Amino acid sequence: MSGGSFWRIVSSIAALALGTLACGPPTRLSATPSALGPPTSESKVDTAPKQDPRLVPPEVYLRSYLALFAGLSLADVQKRARGADGGQLFDTWDDYLAALGFPDYRADLPRATQTNAVMIATFERLGIALCDRAVEHDLQNRPPGEKRAIFDFDAPNDLDRAGFADRFDTLHRTFLGYPARLAPPSRIPEFFALYSDTITRHTKPKARSRFSPTLSGWAVVCYGLVRHPELHLY
Repeated sequence: MSGGSFWRIVSSIAALALGTLACGPPTRLSATPSALGPPTSESKVDTAPKQDPRLVPPEVYLRSYLALFAGLSLADVQKRARGADGGQLFDTWDDYLAALGFPDYRADLPRATQTNAVMIATFERLGIALCDRAVEHDLQNRPPGEKRAIFDFDAPNDLDRAGFADRFDTLHRTFLGYPARLAPPSRIPEFFALYSDTITRHTKPKARSRFSPTLSGWAVVCYGLVRHPELHLY
C-alpha cells in the first residue's frame, strides 16, 4: 500500500468516528464530591465605620446652596437674601466665605480643615436666610410667572398628618435627595410635631413673627432640613 493510500484510509476512519460522535447522545458529566470538608468556622464581615463622618468641602456646600436659591449667582443670591432687611438676615459673601472654610490668599489665610463654632454659626445664618426668603418668595408673595424654589406646594391651614407628609416629602427630596419614606420611621412624626408645636406657639396673643402661624411652621421645618447632618456630612 502506498503512503498516499494509507493516509486516505486513516482520514476516512477519523471522519467516520467524528460523525458518529456528533450524532450520538450528549456526554453526561457526573459531579464528583468536593475534596474540601465542611466549614469549621465563620468570620463576619466588619461593617463598622472606620472613621467619623466628614464635612463636605465648602465648594460642594456653596454649590448646593446656590442651587437651592434657584441656581442664582453669588451676587444675585446676596441681593435676594438681604432683601429690604439689610444685614438682618444676610450680611455679605465676604463675611461668610472664610468662615465656611474657603482659603483667602489675599490675607494669607489657608483652607480651614477643622469644623469650628464660627463655621457652624455661619451654616445657621445662611440656612435661616434661605428658608425665610423661600417662604416669602414661594408661599407669601410669589411674583407672577415665577416658579417656586423650595416650597413647591400650597400651604393651607389645619393640615392633618397625611397632608403634611406629602408636602414634607417634597422638601425632604429637595434638601436631602431621597423620599422621606426611606428615612428613619421617626422622621416624619418628629417634623410634624415640630410643625404643629410651632403653629401653636405662634397663635398665642403675644407671639411676634414676620409670618403667619402656618408659614412659621413651614419655615421651622425648612430650618431643620437645611441644618440636617445628611446635607452637611458624608
